[in-house]
Amino acid sequence: MKGGAGLVSGPAFVFPARLVSPSPASQERHVALSPAIELIGITKRFPGVIANDSVNLTVEEGEIHAICGENGAGKSTLMKILYGMQKADEGVMKVNGQEVSFSSPTEAIAQGIGMVHQHFMLADQMSVIENVILGSEPMKSAGRIDFEGAKARLAEVGAAYGLSVNPDDLVDSLEVGERQRVEIIKVLFRGARILILDEPTAVLVPQEVEELFKNLRELKQDGATILFIDHKLEEVLDISDSITVIRKGKTVATVKASDVTAGDLAELMVGSELPSPTTTEAVVGGDVALEVRNLTVLDEDERPAVNDVSVAVHKGEIVGVAGIEGNGQTELINAIIGIDQPASGQITLLGEDITSASVRHRREAGLGLVPQDRHSEGLLLDAPLWENAALGHQTKAPFAKGIWLDRPGARGRTAEIREEFDVRSPGVDVSARALSGGNQQKLIIGREMSAKPEVLIAAHPTRGIDVGAQADVWNDIRAARANGLATLLFSADLEELIGLSDTIVVMFHGRLVATLDPAEIDPRTLGSYMTGAALAETEGAA
Repeated sequence: MKGGAGLVSGPAFVFPARLVSPSPASQERHVALSPAIELIGITKRFPGVIANDSVNLTVEEGEIHAICGENGAGKSTLMKILYGMQKADEGVMKVNGQEVSFSSPTEAIAQGIGMVHQHFMLADQMSVIENVILGSEPMKSAGRIDFEGAKARLAEVGAAYGLSVNPDDLVDSLEVGERQRVEIIKVLFRGARILILDEPTAVLVPQEVEELFKNLRELKQDGATILFIDHKLEEVLDISDSITVIRKGKTVATVKASDVTAGDLAELMVGSELPSPTTTEAVVGGDVALEVRNLTVLDEDERPAVNDVSVAVHKGEIVGVAGIEGNGQTELINAIIGIDQPASGQITLLGEDITSASVRHRREAGLGLVPQDRHSEGLLLDAPLWENAALGHQTKAPFAKGIWLDRPGARGRTAEIREEFDVRSPGVDVSARALSGGNQQKLIIGREMSAKPEVLIAAHPTRGIDVGAQADVWNDIRAARANGLATLLFSADLEELIGLSDTIVVMFHGRLVATLDPAEIDPRTLGSYMTGAALAETEGAA
């Protein structure tokens, strides 16, 4: 492996040396070297599903290679096999020309492979340095952790790759982009020369995406190999050298990014053109469906996470809420749905004061929810689909008969959701865990939309969804709005916010700091409000 030994046992810890730009002669030799990654005929079967069907993938050393495909295409399964999280049933895997077979991520890390997951794998109440060394702590001879040596190595790795971080900062205090930087530096610290990034831009504003891409290009310049999984095709084209498209578990094409357009990739992925969230003219009624007045919600330390927020959503209106994660959006959602009790303020639903009402009462009164974390808040992963389709609606037909659960009714409605919302599964009895992330999301959206809510709280409704499914979700939201649905839309996809919303409000440090017309802004401008840069400019001008 080029550039160091990675993790070794005992106190002798070696991180990868920064690679210098190769000379013309070495570039010529590079062509003759084996690819960094070569997967040949990889097949992985699950009950009723072939996730990977003889997949082939070749990734050259020192390139950024994107993996694209619709939900359920097999991208995540393939990367889990490469990272040692799952075993292939068939096929050959080579790393730097050597055939390998990993039984755990530890073995993949030892071969210089690191993975940054879509959902960050950090301990919030620990410091940056504690997170970076967790599980591979460098030790002093006396049996104590060598924090000083670890910090020195962290500083060197950070400086080498333009990823400097403060080792003593609590992860809980970091912004989303900073947390991602910690995730990347963590795998580099462990000796990774091959990085797998799973949807790394999903929660970043444009300015943070630019910073991330700058870091990735620096890593590439230093000889790192990067596999990049993303649904945002314009970003894929911007950052990638090569792109492999997987459809229904099979490799359908490998292309140079310079040779294709976003439309070409969409056609390869799902057989249709790239969808757009551009909205049609609003049908906003005169009645306020949901109103939040002077709402304050305290965090666990009794500090205002939501600070005197007021917002109203009319029937037939979509109000978008923009903000970097951690600025009070979660607490606002929890207060509206009834999970958290506000310290002050009022919430009304269709004219009824629901500030102190139960979650069940709010749901039965017409409040729908697409939660921001489908795994922890939206699904029972080990329960069958029909039980998941009943969640939140188990007191109403067709899921209930009186006080009893109506299993035939629940199964029938789930089959309808599966058909209408294109939830790809062998049937309604498989567990939610067996579905891809995108199909899990479609099940949740189908569950909420089929209940015909009066008000929908939609938190990141298309996160982790491919371009074809995105179009379906956007069409569902537009159609429901045309029928009078009031929607409060939270999203990290700024194109989505601008394209779907009638009005956008910006949350910053728990307050609503701006109300914007989507027709008059672009993602970069919106990102400036979300980071506080536009507010600082306005205050400075004043």
